[in-house]
Amino acid sequence: MGQSKALSLIGLATKAGKTASGEFCTEKEVKSGKASLVIIADDASDNTKKKFKNMCDFYHVPICFYRDKDTLGHAMGKQFRASLAILDQGFAKGIKESMDAEDNTVA
Repeated sequence: MGQSKALSLIGLATKAGKTASGEFCTEKEVKSGKASLVIIADDASDNTKKKFKNMCDFYHVPICFYRDKDTLGHAMGKQFRASLAILDQGFAKGIKESMDAEDNTVA
């Protein structure tokens, strides 16, 4: 499977300094109101998924579950990443649209 448009956009957003990753940073950006979209790896623990789903619902931040930790980390040029926040409305919109087009498993 080739690099998806969503993953390419995550890479671009990362290069532009518009992402935060890792549980602590993702949580911080959601609570500070800077996160435009939260992406959680499909293979993250149920506990992690539930925690971010509840947090995003509370702070009205869109959330989606996508691919796996390895793929998300790779897109950001890092090791494994179970959670990341997109800090730019434009990137968030493009990524969400790409994911929706790719498949309809968005939360």
